Amino acid sequence: QVQLVESGGGLVQAGGSLRLSCAASGSIFSSNAMGWYHQAPGKQRELVASITTSGRTHYTDSVEGRFTISRDNVKNMMYLQMNSLKPEDTGVYYCNAGRWLGGGYDPYDYWGQGTQVTVSS
Repeated sequence: QVQLVESGGGLVQAGGSLRLSCAASGSIFSSNAMGWYHQAPGKQRELVASITTSGRTHYTDSVEGRFTISRDNVKNMMYLQMNSLKPEDTGVYYCNAGRWLGGGYDPYDYWGQGTQVTVSS
C-alpha cells in the first residue's frame, strides 16, 4: 500500500520561510521521481517542483530561486524548503510520486492528504 504523508505547513508572513516534509512508503519512494504540487484556493493543482531518483531537480518559474526540493533516499523523505514566501504561495501543498517521462514529470495517482500553507501580506 502506497502512503504519502505531508507535514510542515502553517501560517507565515510574506518573506518568511517554511519547510514541508513528505514521508513515503519505501516501495514507492526508492524507485520513483517525486513532486510537490500546489493548489491555490479555487484553482487546479499545479506542479511546482520535482526531483528524479538521482536528485536532479526542476522548478516552475514562479518558485525558481525561492524553493528547494530535496530527498533523502535512506529515510524515504522528501522536502520542500520554501523561502521568500509570497501571498500567492498560499494553498494546499501535496506530495506526489511519479516518473520522469519525455523530459517532464508524469504523476502517478499517488497523493498525500496535503498540508495547508497560508502566507499573510
